[in-house]
Amino acid sequence: MFHFENSLVFANHLDAEDTLKEYRSRFYIPQKDGKDLIYFCGNSLGLQPKKAKEYIDSELEDWKEHGVEGHFVGKRPWFSYHTPFEQPVSRLVGALPHEVVIMNSLTVNLHLMLISFYRPTKERHKILIEGGAFPSDNYAVESHLRNHGYNPDEALIELTPRAGEYTMRTEDILDLINKEGDSIALIMLGGVNYYTGQAFDMEAITKVGHQKGCLVGFDLAHAAGNLKLRLHDWGVDFAVWCSYKYLNSGPGGTSGAFVHERWANSPEIPRLAGWWGYEESTRFKMEKGFKPSYGASGWQLSNAQILPMAAHLASLEIFDEVGMDALRAKSDLLTGFLDYLIRDNMQKHNEESFTIITPAAPKDRGAQISLLALKNGKELFNKLTSKGIIADWREPNVIRVAPTPLYNTFEEVFRFVEVLFGK
Repeated sequence: MFHFENSLVFANHLDAEDTLKEYRSRFYIPQKDGKDLIYFCGNSLGLQPKKAKEYIDSELEDWKEHGVEGHFVGKRPWFSYHTPFEQPVSRLVGALPHEVVIMNSLTVNLHLMLISFYRPTKERHKILIEGGAFPSDNYAVESHLRNHGYNPDEALIELTPRAGEYTMRTEDILDLINKEGDSIALIMLGGVNYYTGQAFDMEAITKVGHQKGCLVGFDLAHAAGNLKLRLHDWGVDFAVWCSYKYLNSGPGGTSGAFVHERWANSPEIPRLAGWWGYEESTRFKMEKGFKPSYGASGWQLSNAQILPMAAHLASLEIFDEVGMDALRAKSDLLTGFLDYLIRDNMQKHNEESFTIITPAAPKDRGAQISLLALKNGKELFNKLTSKGIIADWREPNVIRVAPTPLYNTFEEVFRFVEVLFGK
């Protein structure tokens, strides 16, 4: 275990030794009165890469200069705009290139995956989800249960922690799957819970779920660009994620989807089909009878969202350059330093107005610490904001703090904790 020290000198030492420190200069840091704000909200909206405008402007220029011919001419012809994403995205999430596609928005992609991978029968029709999942996930799975004639109150199984605990134990999740698995058609969890910051053991959950005959999918909105993922090796059936949180690709940015290669050539799978998912070599023959493209591309509906994808490309280039191993190593250190400082100060100050509900073990969390306010939480949050710290308030009483390794510093972590404890 790394030995931390509670001092500004030590924080500055960590910054001096940080091999990724130069990447901060590739992002725009929000300012107030000419001074950089401390931005710990990358788990809600990542900061803008400086190249994003350049890449978007390039597409606007091609549109201006070429009109419809921009589909076939220009620096990045729009007809095949989605294909250069396959390699970097596959490395980002641990997949084969044909297992990933960039398209739509997150909840649209989740619905597309649920159409295909929620296949209820009379005996096996339940869906397992984490209690306290992001509302969109709940709304989506409830709607599919209802569309198949099931009552969510009966067919939706929600994971809940033990009494007095804030997060799920992996052994309890696996025990529940083993116990209830014969009735579960689909396990659909967040890779990281948005509220607590808990990272689930996706490999173990997938393995046990498959042993019980369940299909397994994940919403990686808070995991993509945050955790080291190996979706192909873990055997996950499908996954979806957004690009505007840790992936820094702009508000409402485009989404990603993963479909394991075991389903790559399965035209019989129910799906909502669209023209752009049609087999590419004959797509423009405009024939009746849908023939899906091989792999995840077969779930596309429409041609590429060029402008949001241009912003996404600017960010992906940074991730591909850094690599998830190096990014995750710094993230563990940065979040670990935050966790240490908070706990050390809580002990020194006998602090009882909030508690950490994010798991202490690095393997069980990403770049996030969630503070459960036991009293005066909104006042504490407002104080942080007034001191130039951008964190995130989630009802009813949690402050989420996300030290993001591409652009946050160890000194910022130290300064945040100073303000948190009244300095």
